[in-house]
Amino acid sequence: MKYRTSIILLFVVAVGFMLSAFMPQQPEPQQPEPAFKAKNLKVLPKNITKDELDDVMDGFKAALGVKCGFCHASQAADPKKLDFASDEKPEKLMARKMMKMTAQINKKYFHDPGMDGSMLNISCQTCHNGKEKPETLSLSL
Repeated sequence: MKYRTSIILLFVVAVGFMLSAFMPQQPEPQQPEPAFKAKNLKVLPKNITKDELDDVMDGFKAALGVKCGFCHASQAADPKKLDFASDEKPEKLMARKMMKMTAQINKKYFHDPGMDGSMLNISCQTCHNGKEKPETLSLSL
C-alpha cells in the first residue's frame, strides 16, 4: 500500500505520455512564397502575374513551334538553365518588336466587334502558324 499512490501516479504519467504521441502536431509555420517579380519587361505590363506571363509565353511557344531557349539565352553559370531577363538573343528583341506591331495593328484595324460580337484581332499564330518564320506567298506576274 505504501507504493500504491506512486504506482498510480507513474501509470497516469505513462498513459499521458503515450497518448501525447498520437495527438495531432501543430504544423510548422510556412514561410510565405516571395512575390513574383518578372525582370526586364519592356512590352508586357510590369505587374503581370506569373500565371499570366506563363500563358503569354506558352502562346509564343505554340504559335512559333519553339521552346523557351529559342528566345531566352542560357545562364552563364549554368548553361542548362535559362536567363529569362537577358537580352542576349536577337530573337527576344524581335519578339518584342512583333508584340508592339501586333498591338498597333489590332488597335488601328480591329477595334470594332465582329458579326458575332467578339473582338477580332491578330496574334503571332495569324502569320506564324506554328513555324519559326512565317511563310510568304510568292506572286507570279
